[in-house]
Amino acid sequence: MRRLFLSTAALAIAALATPVVAAPPPPVQQAQAEPASVIHYRTATVEGVRVFYREAGPADAPVVLLLHGFPTSSHMFRNLIPLLADRYHVIAPDYPGFGQSDMPDHESFDYSFAHYADIVDDLMIQKGANRYAMYVMDYGAPVGFRLALKHPDRVSALIVQNGNAYEEGLREFWDAPKAYWADPSAKNRDAMRFMVLPETTVFQYTDGMENLSRISPDNWTIDQARLDRPGNDEIQMDLFLDYGTNVPLYPLFQAWFRERKPPTLIVWGKNDKIFPQEGAHPYLRDLPDAETHILNTGHFALEDQLHIMAPLIGDFLDRTIGRGAPTR
Repeated sequence: MRRLFLSTAALAIAALATPVVAAPPPPVQQAQAEPASVIHYRTATVEGVRVFYREAGPADAPVVLLLHGFPTSSHMFRNLIPLLADRYHVIAPDYPGFGQSDMPDHESFDYSFAHYADIVDDLMIQKGANRYAMYVMDYGAPVGFRLALKHPDRVSALIVQNGNAYEEGLREFWDAPKAYWADPSAKNRDAMRFMVLPETTVFQYTDGMENLSRISPDNWTIDQARLDRPGNDEIQMDLFLDYGTNVPLYPLFQAWFRERKPPTLIVWGKNDKIFPQEGAHPYLRDLPDAETHILNTGHFALEDQLHIMAPLIGDFLDRTIGRGAPTR
């Protein structure tokens, strides 16, 4: 027993004397670079109003400004942004009264296209973007074109999708708005309220679409929830009235097209009853080199034809403002 005890003790002492080799630490995980396609959801304060915007892509890449229509928001670009953000710095704001931006009372805030152009201008100045391509659609067209008149040299390229700058595009749908512009009476204001009804919102997303199975019902559900906010209907009535102030500016927009000749891509849903294709073709009078694609779809063409539009837009931007594109 004494011999066994001594042997065990000796083994224990030997073990204590043997240096302990620590297990190697786990390898340090290298921080993964954020994919360029990740969208950031941000806000900026402009004239005391919180303006929401989506942003993606390299900070030093050419800037692409996406300007939405009625009654939607930057949400309309949610699927396009990741497809451009690998090589472009994409910014898509919500106008006040739309989307996630603030909605000041219409009695105390100027809801007009001139004011929206000023607000977008201020946002782009805050972002340090002094040159940008513009994608304009619906309301985005007068906002963007007014911005171009403010800074004629800042627009590097133009993408027009169902956005008007010619009187040929003001067809049957515009009879009621024209009556409202001529006589902004309570009767004519009330006659425009059909535009904020749920059935009209659904119509804008579904009428003339080639494939309704591609159209998410989330679109009209989200837009209608925002239209139904107390007071938003009056904001929209103010904007419907102010839209009439854009028409006298059409000759100035057209003069800017002729003088500046921005590289232009026109992608237009031909079945749109609000902005019919008759409004697309006159652009070629002033921009004869514009690339034009008339698509078998409706008003919100990106919902139906993204698979066609995204490659067209990406290729156009690569050739005109991409890092390897010729400088103008």
